[in-house]
Amino acid sequence: MSYRLENPVIVQSDKTILLEVDNPLYEEARDELLRFAELEKSPEHIHTYKISPLSLWNAAAAGLTAPHILNALERFSKFDLPENVKKDTVDYIARYGRLKLIKRGKDTFLYSKDEYLITEIWHNKSTKPYLVKKVDSFTIKIHPLMRGHIKQALIKIGFPVEDLAGYAPGKYLDISLRRITKSGHPFNLRHYQAEAVESFHARGALRGGSGVIVLPCGAGKTMVGLGAIEQLKCETLILVTNIIALRQWIEELKDKTNLSPDMIGEYSGEVKEIRPVTLATYQILTYRRAKEEDFPHFPLVNQHNWGLIIYDEVHLLPAPLFRLTAEIQARRRLGLTATLVREDGLEHDVFSLIGPKKYDVPWKELEREGWIATAFCFEIRISLDEGQQLSYSVAEDREKFRISSENPAKIPLVEALIKRHEGESILVIGQYLKQLKLLSRILEAPLITGRVSNLERARLFQGFREGRIEVLVVSKVANFAVDLPQASVAIQVSGTFGSRQEEAQRLGRILRPKGEGTIAHFYSLVTRDTKEQHFASNRQLFLTEQGYRYAILDGEDLLSGERVARVVSLSDYVRRKKAGYK
Repeated sequence: MSYRLENPVIVQSDKTILLEVDNPLYEEARDELLRFAELEKSPEHIHTYKISPLSLWNAAAAGLTAPHILNALERFSKFDLPENVKKDTVDYIARYGRLKLIKRGKDTFLYSKDEYLITEIWHNKSTKPYLVKKVDSFTIKIHPLMRGHIKQALIKIGFPVEDLAGYAPGKYLDISLRRITKSGHPFNLRHYQAEAVESFHARGALRGGSGVIVLPCGAGKTMVGLGAIEQLKCETLILVTNIIALRQWIEELKDKTNLSPDMIGEYSGEVKEIRPVTLATYQILTYRRAKEEDFPHFPLVNQHNWGLIIYDEVHLLPAPLFRLTAEIQARRRLGLTATLVREDGLEHDVFSLIGPKKYDVPWKELEREGWIATAFCFEIRISLDEGQQLSYSVAEDREKFRISSENPAKIPLVEALIKRHEGESILVIGQYLKQLKLLSRILEAPLITGRVSNLERARLFQGFREGRIEVLVVSKVANFAVDLPQASVAIQVSGTFGSRQEEAQRLGRILRPKGEGTIAHFYSLVTRDTKEQHFASNRQLFLTEQGYRYAILDGEDLLSGERVARVVSLSDYVRRKKAGYK
């Protein structure tokens, strides 16, 4: 065994990877690891990654080879790689593309050079319902409408399919991106947006046309969608999370493409238009009057000649739409997201039905280039008072989380932080309506929840963008696809258990590029030694993976004034040290 103790990585036989944070090679190793491994834990000094079949298949789909991955591990590892890690990496990478879906005439076939694998699939109970006949030792004909279902079944038994069966072209659409926007500003896709479009399109090759683009909030995923539509020049259906996001897409289409307003349609609870480019909400598509009834709006997806379907915030795609997506595999599909993490564990279905990851870029890389704002993250810990400690100790687990999340001691902290950032655009974000209503009254700030009408939400968001509203209190309805470029401070008073995707989206609210020298600040208020602190550490995993570190502050000290001066200069301190702060 050879030793390279100056390196930051230890690779273990169970496929976990330990990464030393306090190592000169940390950032370089981290950026390499996130291409083929998943971050599981991120305490102060040692981060734990895991190599999984899905992480390797996404890497393979993005063009990484087994030699590249093993060379990267060997380059950063303190010790020789375990033999089983080497062999399993080669094996799992080789599995992607070992099975292919191909088209011959009007028929669709499953093909492999491995006749034993074809025999195994032919006799497998989980795949049998989707197969028509075994054509020869290497080919099986499948039911034409079962293209998605067979991919779902095969990935569950460890064999991801490379789909080369092609796509319906869809109805032609004469669309181009403006060089000068309608509002009078120069416009071109940024270099990484153009690269993302090309990775998805693949110059029209069969390997292009379906997949997921992963970019940070604020990096312009919408522009990638517009670029894909221009590249394919076909009528397009765009599925989004909510009505606010839908109308933001419409404004971008009007501003940055040659499409006239009558070419763009809204299909929502309020309007039912079908136009060459139509935008629909997930909510309207999954609406039904009773559980036993069909979804009445599903025909929008499969009864029009769309050439492309875009899934905005694909990590939030409702489960019923996976069923629908399985039935429309002949249409090109583009998923846009800031994170592949799904709280329901359906990442395999995103891979099978929308497509593998085609492009991503580390958040910190875009920050260094100035495309997203520089941001510092702080976790401020505060205690429960004695009375609440008693209530907490006898409560059930779910109630424990709520008690710690709604800790009243957070209110003076919010006031102190708002005072410290006076004159900036501040979002106060939380989970519990009672807590948010109280904060809204105390701060004399408007409140946006799910009960606020879309018209009123739009009015308040616009007031915030224009600077007439400096502090806005928002529930989780503002987590996704709300463009608030002026926001420079986010104060999170409560979150959804251990939701990594929520933490990413909430930081994303303040990552739009700012004026010269403006720093974004993300504060998470956490009750110490409680369920909330446990879940907070899990929420922070995704941002840690992207290079953000949480400086840990003591709320009692901050409120007593003992460390106020230190907090004021903490941004400079973090910038100089580029290290965690406790």
